[in-house]
Amino acid sequence: MSTAGLSIAEMGQALRAGTVTSEQLTNDALDRVAARDPDLHAFVLLTADRARADARRADAELKSGKDRGPFHGIPHALKDIYDTGGIRSTCHSKLRLDNIPAKDSIVAGKFADGGAVLLGKLATHEFALGGPSFDLPFPPARNPWDTARITGGSSSGSAAAIASGMVRMAMGSDTGGSIRGPAAWCGLAGIKPTYGRVSRRGVFPLSWTLDHCGPLSRSVEDSAITLGLLAGHDPLDAASADVPVDDYLADLNKGVSGLRIGIPRAFFQTAAGVSPDVLAGIDRVANRLREAGAVVEDIELPDYAVFSAAGRVIMISEAYAIHATDLRKRLLDYGEFTAARFVLGATVGAEDYLNALRARRELTDAVNNALTHYDVIMTASALSTAPRFDSVVDASSSGAPMQTIPFNVTGHPAMSVPIGLNAGGLPVGLQIAGRPFDEATVFRVSRGVEVLSGWESVAFPGR
Repeated sequence: MSTAGLSIAEMGQALRAGTVTSEQLTNDALDRVAARDPDLHAFVLLTADRARADARRADAELKSGKDRGPFHGIPHALKDIYDTGGIRSTCHSKLRLDNIPAKDSIVAGKFADGGAVLLGKLATHEFALGGPSFDLPFPPARNPWDTARITGGSSSGSAAAIASGMVRMAMGSDTGGSIRGPAAWCGLAGIKPTYGRVSRRGVFPLSWTLDHCGPLSRSVEDSAITLGLLAGHDPLDAASADVPVDDYLADLNKGVSGLRIGIPRAFFQTAAGVSPDVLAGIDRVANRLREAGAVVEDIELPDYAVFSAAGRVIMISEAYAIHATDLRKRLLDYGEFTAARFVLGATVGAEDYLNALRARRELTDAVNNALTHYDVIMTASALSTAPRFDSVVDASSSGAPMQTIPFNVTGHPAMSVPIGLNAGGLPVGLQIAGRPFDEATVFRVSRGVEVLSGWESVAFPGR
């Protein structure tokens, strides 16, 4: 049977029915990597021997009656900021080319404990910030919809690997939009869970109070299955929350009837660079949600610029603190974009940082207040479709056409979901944000959007 188009759930069903083996899934995935990655540069390290060993073990366990759960025997890949025991973890940087962690990150360990198959490590913007760059040890990942265009960052290799069909799900991280941005530009579902929902232990930090771990995938269901595996309290991660984890699949296909959805239209309606395709797409989906029984209304939130300013002050301050020693000793070993971004943190004073933290509290209260009246907030993920490499100065700069950082500042769960293609054949997405630790409703509405937008009938590139 052909395995290229199988969802995570379908792969699991086929494995348990005996119509496919994990070894077949893995070899098929490795064949797709061999065929497509030379043009896309999604992988910085392919762990083929490890993958085949994982697959053989998964098959033997299933045959003996041992079932480790929904990821048993399923191939996946990790952004190269996740520690993998005995496997190089570089952050896409010259500074960490020789870094071989002694043990797995918590996320990598959960996949291993769940019987998953590790295909390898994926490209990122250096230290999950500056890029896309051509002065790093590995080339930047390219967008499968048009290889002259960027994927978005910083989970660039994750997005390229999924959109090209090499793998169904890959892990990213999100500090200002690094899951949702690439998801929007590559036609994927990507969720930033609530701050503290997934352990970040063993993941190289960019900004301690903004960093989130989460999956990118081909569908909302794939992401819901993945988060179900990863969510949970880690007492050794100081930011981890001891909050019960919902069954994310229980209401996934329940539809949107009776739900209330608020749109902060001032965020994007007149923003510089907003595309007519994005505006039309949001309006089209809003109308279909109303037709499906949801209440969809415009709402007011504080100005987007305030969210962005608070988030960027916090991010560059904390990033500089993490990298200060290496910046003093090894500045020239960083890529040009990365160094330029990190050194800005030296100019931010304690007063600026503390004022940003105070603003964060007020902004969080404003979003929480809106979510007492609405089940979710719907807004843009990106203001435009993916730009070309030759038009990008630094796609992670403050002028990048993303609208994702507000929910890093506030910590609310937020998901980018695709809604169609523009006239040039490039994906357009929108963003759904929900109440703290209510990823289940975010998934439910995102699944509704996925269905109502007609995205499931869209053919991915290379098919």
